[in-house]
Amino acid sequence: MRGGSERILLVEDDDLVRAHVAGQLGDLGYQVVAVRSGTEALATLQSGAAIDLLFTDIVMPGGMDGQQLAAQVSERWPSLPILFTSGYSEQAVLHQERLAQGSYFLAKPFRHQELAAKLRSILDPSS
Repeated sequence: MRGGSERILLVEDDDLVRAHVAGQLGDLGYQVVAVRSGTEALATLQSGAAIDLLFTDIVMPGGMDGQQLAAQVSERWPSLPILFTSGYSEQAVLHQERLAQGSYFLAKPFRHQELAAKLRSILDPSS
């Protein structure tokens, strides 16, 4: 498995899932900024933090879901890649038109190898 050293902004409302995924990302060598909401993610980006990829759950309670977050991020930081994750299948998500244009998807639960491969395919698209 190939990881990297890029900085990933992880947005996940479930504390246990967020801690688990942050651990997986850290094990792969990534720097992780983990937050629980879209509002916190926007505040992190607005602070000027250097982020290489946004990794967000699609379904999040509390006023801003992953799709709404992605819309704002795409408008303000159009070159920032967005990787969505969800317990729903990709087909169900696409059927509901919940993926932002130009974004990527990884279904939960995912294996460590799947996460590593998906991240590298996004961060190194020419490889």
